[in-house]
Amino acid sequence: MRERKPVVHASILGFDGQLTTFVPYEGPCYRCLYPQPPPAELAPSCGANGVLGVLPGIMGLLQANEVIKLIIEAGEPLVGRLLLFEALSTQFTQLRVRRDAEGCPTCGDGVDLEHTEFEDYEALCAAAG
Repeated sequence: MRERKPVVHASILGFDGQLTTFVPYEGPCYRCLYPQPPPAELAPSCGANGVLGVLPGIMGLLQANEVIKLIIEAGEPLVGRLLLFEALSTQFTQLRVRRDAEGCPTCGDGVDLEHTEFEDYEALCAAAG
């Protein structure tokens, strides 16, 4: 957000993947999508849960496609949409994600990013594990 640079985010676990594009001030941010980190017991590591071997490649290709759309300013980037991929059924689902203008501590109206201190998620996650 501070740098005003788009972020194309993908995640994988098991047989599932997620993809979205965050463009500051054009749509929701990561904190709008996930206001709080999940409890440790609901966020197993890839080592503990496993990942289907082709899933990183599939999600990486989709991620690269999003980046290309942003660079050439063509198509419809996934701003405000979360794309879910279920590898076992080979199905895609799209969910709408809205910007939380009133309550988001990162992109909400009136947030001063220059003077905002962000939570240390690395320390938070290490303490939970």
